Amino acid sequence: MIRFILALLSAVLFIILTLPVVLVGLLIGYFNREARDMLFLRMVQWIFKVVVAIAGVKLTVIGEERLPKDTAVLYVGNHRSYFDVLITYARCPRRTGYVAKKTIKKVPFLHMWMEFLYCLFLDRDNLREGLKTILQGVEYLKAGISICIFPEGTRGKEEGKMLPFKEGSLKMAEKAKVPVVPMAITNSAAVWENQFPKMRPAHVILEYGEPIYIDALEKEEKKFLGSYTQNKIQDMLNKNKLG
Repeated sequence: MIRFILALLSAVLFIILTLPVVLVGLLIGYFNREARDMLFLRMVQWIFKVVVAIAGVKLTVIGEERLPKDTAVLYVGNHRSYFDVLITYARCPRRTGYVAKKTIKKVPFLHMWMEFLYCLFLDRDNLREGLKTILQGVEYLKAGISICIFPEGTRGKEEGKMLPFKEGSLKMAEKAKVPVVPMAITNSAAVWENQFPKMRPAHVILEYGEPIYIDALEKEEKKFLGSYTQNKIQDMLNKNKLG
């Protein structure tokens, strides 16, 4: 429980102590939006790294050199733990928003930071609102802001296996004409979810696959882009299986 308490305390103190910096950042944003965005990005990455270190995560990263450096991308990953967000966001080289459930907007302060960081809140039960979210994601991607999505729609229950991807989740990349970067996250649930609420040290593997350039795919692969990407992630999960 000590790790959990320290991680929670660190997050709460971060929110309280950085309020003056947030105000300065908002002022900077009137003159230089990108400078503001990068300030907020680095601040959040720092606290995420602190929480990951407190939790005792031993992280192995594979394929980071594969990330495109000259364009925004759609990151697509499997999802087993809340730590998936902390681990992956801490390594984003550029402005990146995450797609989250609409219910998170009700969490005080958290939703504020997420909006600063271009996160999208998806209402899966409202088709019209879901379409608006996708279109907003397309605009972000076109503006050079990467987006990360976990297309299973919820956290998986079994290590190394995924729920079917929702095909519509990857439409943003197709419409914005940006590459898809598959991410395979192995053993992240061992940090917290497997023994909730305790946190325990664990070895987590994060692998970035080769970027998928949609225009270069065969017609059938384009039609089922979600399944195609999921198979790429599954291959990495099978390769990186621990124990």
